[in-house]
Amino acid sequence: MAKWYTQYTKVYDQCISSVDDNIIEKVWSKIQRFSRSEPVVSIVVIAYNEEKKLLACLWSLAEQHCHEPTELIVINNNSTDQTETLLKRLNVTYYNEIKQGPGFARQCGLDRASGKFVLCVDGDTMYPPTYADTHLKVLAKPEVVSTFSLWSFLPLEGQSKTFLWFYEGLRDIYLNLQYIKRPELCVRGMVFSFKTEPARKVGFRTDIRRGEDGSMALGLKMYGKVQFIRSKKARAMTGQNTLGADGSLANSFYVRLRKAIRSMGGLFFRKKRYQDEDSNLIR
Repeated sequence: MAKWYTQYTKVYDQCISSVDDNIIEKVWSKIQRFSRSEPVVSIVVIAYNEEKKLLACLWSLAEQHCHEPTELIVINNNSTDQTETLLKRLNVTYYNEIKQGPGFARQCGLDRASGKFVLCVDGDTMYPPTYADTHLKVLAKPEVVSTFSLWSFLPLEGQSKTFLWFYEGLRDIYLNLQYIKRPELCVRGMVFSFKTEPARKVGFRTDIRRGEDGSMALGLKMYGKVQFIRSKKARAMTGQNTLGADGSLANSFYVRLRKAIRSMGGLFFRKKRYQDEDSNLIR
C-alpha cells in the first residue's frame, strides 16, 4: 500500500519548470477552497528558498480534511529563488518578510493570522490529510494552549531505512522522556500549533537564529498545557537538512546521542528560563 505522502514526492525537490502543468493546476484548484474571511484556523507556512519543496508542502496542505473554515498564509522570508513565482502561480495568499530568520517569519505570520488557532508549517515539510484536524481536536480543549507532534525523515537514495527507523525510534523515546518536565524542548516549528490570542501576548523571539519555537512554547506554558500529540495522524514528513549538517545519518546519530547523554540529568527538573548561547544570538 502506498504511503500517504507518495504522490507528493513526485514534485518534492523538483524545479517548477520540470513539474507537469496538470499537477500545478490541480494544486491551484484545491488551494482556492481556503477561506479568505472569518477563518477559525490559520495555517501559516514559512519559506526561505523552498522553490523545489514548497509545491509538495502546499499540495499536502490543500488536501487537509479540516472541518473548520481555514485560511492558508505563506511567509516568503526573503527568498532569492523562484519561491515567490510559485506562490503567484498558485494564487496563494502570501507576505514578504525581508528580515531574515525563522523568528521574523513566524512572527510575521502570527501578526497576519486571522484564525483562533495557528498551525505552524515549514515549506520543506509534507503533512498527512488528518494533520490539521488531529491538532485542532486537542487544541480545542480549554486546558490546552499549544500542541506539537512528531515527524519522520524522507529516506535518501542508498540510505538504510532500517537505521533511519531505529534513529527515529530512539529520538521519539527521548522526546517522550523530555516531555515530562521540559515539553518546550520537544517542540519543532514545523509541527507546532497554538491558540492565537495567548501567542500574541508571548510573541516569537527575533533575536535568536534558532529556538524561536521552543521559546514560544515556554512562554505559552503560563496560559495552559503544551500537549504532545503522538498519533500517526499528525506525523509529518520532512527532508534531511538538519541531519545533513552533521555530514551523514550515522554521524548525526552519534552527535545527538552524545548530546542526549550529557543532558540526561536535566530531564528530571523543570526549567523556567534558559541561557542563550552567544553563537545563537542575532547581533
